[in-house]
Amino acid sequence: MAGFQYFPQTSDDIRAMLDRIGVNSLDDLYADVPADCLYKGEYDLPDAMTEQQVRDFFEGLAAKNPKLKVFAGAGAYDHYTPAVIPYITQRSEFITAYTPYQCEISQGTLRYIFEYQSMICTMTGMDVSNASMYDGPTAAAESMRMMVAQAKKRNTVLVSNTILPQVRGVIATYAKYAGITIKEIKAENGQTSKAALEALIAEGDVAGAIVPSINRFGIIENLEGMADALHVDKALMTIYCDPSALAVLKTPAEWGADIAVGDGQPLGIPLCYGGPYVGFMACTKEHMRKLPGRIVGETRDKEGRRAFVLTLQAREQHIRREKATSNICSNESLMALWVTVYLSLMGPEGMKQVNDLCYQRSHYLYKKLLETGKFEAVFTGAPFLKEFVLKPLVPVAKLQKKLSDAGFFGALETEDGYVSFCVTEKRSYEDIDELVKVI
Repeated sequence: MAGFQYFPQTSDDIRAMLDRIGVNSLDDLYADVPADCLYKGEYDLPDAMTEQQVRDFFEGLAAKNPKLKVFAGAGAYDHYTPAVIPYITQRSEFITAYTPYQCEISQGTLRYIFEYQSMICTMTGMDVSNASMYDGPTAAAESMRMMVAQAKKRNTVLVSNTILPQVRGVIATYAKYAGITIKEIKAENGQTSKAALEALIAEGDVAGAIVPSINRFGIIENLEGMADALHVDKALMTIYCDPSALAVLKTPAEWGADIAVGDGQPLGIPLCYGGPYVGFMACTKEHMRKLPGRIVGETRDKEGRRAFVLTLQAREQHIRREKATSNICSNESLMALWVTVYLSLMGPEGMKQVNDLCYQRSHYLYKKLLETGKFEAVFTGAPFLKEFVLKPLVPVAKLQKKLSDAGFFGALETEDGYVSFCVTEKRSYEDIDELVKVI
């Protein structure tokens, strides 16, 4: 064991353990395993490499990934990440953080989660935020369960057809195994139909509805009167949001929502093959007791100093799982920190500037693409911020290959046969002109 000084067990420790359990060697621990299940040959492992060789090897693998300029959205957006964020979040006191059960030794972690919750409440207009969820789709599904739990004897949730398909898919999966009935709210001119919503409410048994702030076509939805229609029937409303856009759009609170959910990825979290992301969830104070996960709160210690604690966490989630509203217990703490640092750096004016750049450049691309004659407008006059759909007049597979070969990722095909494009502040007018030239 002398060559392994960082191993916590010494030879004497191992001998004492083996003597205690009554075996002679470590190999005896596998005595019950059939001999033909034990591999007796030499492992086919590559020769050892130097550090430089290992770096070269993995850089060679990384080079096989094409580096494309992203003109796609569909729920994951290529926004700029300030360089200081990775340096702050990689500090040891943050990167090792998990669940802060012991508040005495977790003040740093508890504080940034508290700040994260405060910022989510500011953006959404809601009273209370939880400590973060896995991602946007699961946050939406948890809101569905929350609305049913609050309604008690009602078991139907209405879901807009204009919500992103991956979000609808996760909601449907949760609903199937929770015994919840899902009914689809149809779209009219690319937006959630208020008439269709009211017709479904009239059928009865509605616990709540989930509608988007910005939908899968990129359209900024008009949700006027929908919360009132639901509240008259004692049902709740959840709004699925792009948090970055809330800097310039009506908040869920202004629309009369009871719950706000979404994915924090647009708040500076880089695209990384689908994760890790962070879901957010906030609600009005009336529904706080049904909010899944946990809530960090501010208090005072015995000497009167500002301190932070886990203020609320439903005990059912720990000791009576079958009676819980939700069984989510973890939080995406490191990604919540990432979002907190991003929002702290950007501030309200910075967030407005991001949206202004996205708006100007996406509308420029929209106009240029129509001028090519290879697309038709789908929802003329519908307001959009950074993402839009067009009807392609050329084969989509050919279009996507031409773009990819030229170094662009865009023209995602939708379930309706349209193609979607997205422009964030990272794409310059020169990038846009180059993409249009390829088309």
